Amino acid sequence: TTSTTGRTLTIHPQHTQLAAARREATNPAWQDEYRRWRPPVERGIAWLVAHGNRRVPYRGVTRNDTWLHHRAAALNLRRLINLGLTHTSTNGWTLTAAPP
Repeated sequence: TTSTTGRTLTIHPQHTQLAAARREATNPAWQDEYRRWRPPVERGIAWLVAHGNRRVPYRGVTRNDTWLHHRAAALNLRRLINLGLTHTSTNGWTLTAAPP
């Protein structure tokens, strides 16, 4: 450097933990686990924020918390119906096997 005071290097307080996490991410078993779970998580997030739901619609934590819980419940119900959830008069709610 051409600076007369030299150069300052700042190391992150959790540098050792971050370095260990980067090393672990190169492990093939870790990568297989990551590849297994990332698509369903990304899909769930995509369903949650679809149709203009990237921002919460209300002011206040309580109303937005209620809205988020109802949104998640509606998405879960839609998913269960697509998987074969039906209501019968004899057994109540049943999840039938999806066709192959």
